[in-house]
Amino acid sequence: MTQERLDVVVFGATSFVGQILTKTLWQRHGLNGEIRWGIAGRDEAKLAALKNSLGPEASQLPVILANASSEADLQALVAGARVVVSTVGPYALYGSGLVKACVEAGVDYCDLTGEVQWIERMINEHEATAKRTGARIVHCCGFDSIPSDLGVHFLQQAAMAQFGAPCQQVRMRVRRLKGGMSGGTVASIINLAKELTKDRSLAKKLANPFLIAPEKLAARQPNVKFAEFDPVSGSWLAPFIMAAINTRVVHRSNGVKGHAYGKDFQYDEAMMTGTGFKGRMTASTVASTLGAFFVGAALPPTRWVLERFVVPKPGEGPSEEAQNKGSYDLRFYGTTLRGQTLVAKVTGDKDPGYGSTAKMLAEAAACLAKDIPSSTQGGFWTPSSLMGDALLSRLQQHAGLGFELLSK
Repeated sequence: MTQERLDVVVFGATSFVGQILTKTLWQRHGLNGEIRWGIAGRDEAKLAALKNSLGPEASQLPVILANASSEADLQALVAGARVVVSTVGPYALYGSGLVKACVEAGVDYCDLTGEVQWIERMINEHEATAKRTGARIVHCCGFDSIPSDLGVHFLQQAAMAQFGAPCQQVRMRVRRLKGGMSGGTVASIINLAKELTKDRSLAKKLANPFLIAPEKLAARQPNVKFAEFDPVSGSWLAPFIMAAINTRVVHRSNGVKGHAYGKDFQYDEAMMTGTGFKGRMTASTVASTLGAFFVGAALPPTRWVLERFVVPKPGEGPSEEAQNKGSYDLRFYGTTLRGQTLVAKVTGDKDPGYGSTAKMLAEAAACLAKDIPSSTQGGFWTPSSLMGDALLSRLQQHAGLGFELLSK
């Protein structure tokens, strides 16, 4: 390991998303770019193979051996980094030790988790220490939940500029989503199902939209659970699988920002399925399929079948060609208390779960390393509350994301 601290270390570099992230950072920074960075993991041979795949110029790329289950390894890892970015999930199973090590060492950290129950545990266990040591911890720096969190941030800034007041309600609607679900996401959902079977009280906690917010507010929140027609977007709606984490992150952002969106702020997410009979049937099919998946994940016999034969496994994913063919288009419909309206559009140029997520995570890590003043308080932040406009600029310049206001 190099004696000088690296700006960024990628932990879990040989995972499927970790490999994409490593290649993204190499293309973006190489050895002499904006950040000094390296890769880390437990398998020396796989790390060497990954480095070799980048080409002969990468021979000097720092490599660190560390096992997620070894406290000593993790302490040595974070001692040589300013920012650690982790792709090792499910985080509830493999991520807690690294967060603890970063918090205790005052080292910044980001990841791509969508496991809200684990985030709540990490906040409860470590936020006081992070504030003392100065560690800035930022979960959810992939498709869940940067487009949602930064999309609301972008819309609310526009509302303040145009109306002098934030939008009291924002509805995010997925207009287009092309790309498969990652094996890591599925593994996290299945692990959550296992946790729910062991702890029945967890279901009540997960139903709380303010679970990870600094303050539990009383504002009732809309939640699309079944097929329904949405007059705002003019489309039939189906539940959106990522809403359970994205909405919680947005509400935490609001709280961490001193309730900049208001204490009565409402936010929900859903998928647009089209108009007329076809749109209604598609919405019903999507809702039924999602419901069946969650029921199957909760029951041990069907969960075994899902894990073995149906869903992608961790480490599996689409080809680079498929990643490049993916994309997404999200719409944010905002309304102020006075009835004024704004619509924003957020787009991504690669599939959400892999190609776009890797680019977002790369820019979040660089933003943490280069754009956040050292005087900024430690603690558990969100992408928009800590990195805000700096990250928004990076995403538009380097990650293929677009943010724009629409006329309607």
